[in-house]
Amino acid sequence: MFGGGGMNPRKMKQMMKQMGIDVEDIDAERVVIETADGDLVFDDAQVTKMDAQGQETYQIVGSPESVDDAGLGGAGAAAVEGETADDAGDAIPDEDVELVAERAGVPEARAREALEAADGDLAAAIAELE
Repeated sequence: MFGGGGMNPRKMKQMMKQMGIDVEDIDAERVVIETADGDLVFDDAQVTKMDAQGQETYQIVGSPESVDDAGLGGAGAAAVEGETADDAGDAIPDEDVELVAERAGVPEARAREALEAADGDLAAAIAELE
């Protein structure tokens, strides 16, 4: 999780719980941070979520790869191999629907609706359904 200056991780977790800080490891397959200069893509990153008095904080541990467009947002992201963004339209990929449905524990039809409402934003769709 994170270092505590040599403190026993179990003891640290217990102390955090006493202070009202809830820590949860997230089984993330891919994390993308979109920036104006390009995207940072973390494959198989270790992600930890901390909830302290309703304020959620996420910690990402891993080595990112810099790419021009990771394919999660923006007009160019809709393109699939062999087609342009205009040809792809606003279709939500089936893989995204399946992922949201699995993570949120809802039927695929409901996951697709949430993705469409969130303009294809996976995290926003999952958060809305949970």
